Amino acid sequence: MANSVGKPGRDCPRCPRLVHFRETWRAKQPDWFNAPVPSFGAVDARLLIVGLAPGLQGANRTGRPFTGDYAGVLLYDTLGRYGFAKGTFDARVDDGLTLTDCRITNAVRCVPPENKPTPAEINTCRDFLKDTVAEMPKLRVIVALGAIAHASVLTTFAAKKSAHPFKHGAHYQLGGFRLFSSYHCSRYNTNTGVLTPDMFRSVFQSVRGYLDTTP
Repeated sequence: MANSVGKPGRDCPRCPRLVHFRETWRAKQPDWFNAPVPSFGAVDARLLIVGLAPGLQGANRTGRPFTGDYAGVLLYDTLGRYGFAKGTFDARVDDGLTLTDCRITNAVRCVPPENKPTPAEINTCRDFLKDTVAEMPKLRVIVALGAIAHASVLTTFAAKKSAHPFKHGAHYQLGGFRLFSSYHCSRYNTNTGVLTPDMFRSVFQSVRGYLDTTP
């Protein structure tokens, strides 16, 4: 059940396929986190980053978004470059890394098989994304990592997808919020050249400039 605003309980029962997958991995790896992964960062942050879902051996194992798999290496390095993170990222929850004016969450909180949530699972989990946005009083900017996160954010704000197409580096005004979109910083995207570190950094450079210059 959902415990509090924006936070599914450890044994959230909403998506049967994800529950079964979660229970399977609890049996295989009882020392892993194996539960809906909570958001990372303070609720008074102005920036919210929305990923797709926890990676099996990443956030599902460690309990912190983008921690334990390759995607976090580029993400946290980039956040540090633009003043959104402090400390050294060592892919462990006890590495001492902290976020500055930034929060990270996922469109789907539980790890899905093959890293592919179904449309029904994305829709079911969107309540938690809505609650996460609602509990952030100073939120100004949302960065969506990948097309699915982008679409889920648009649905959260009842915005038309046709008027806000997903494109790397695109940005749109959604009421009082600014949405920036990026290709996901997955190993697949970086290994295939779909996303380069410079492309990724350019998005956060734009975010930094927007927050620093927009009242």
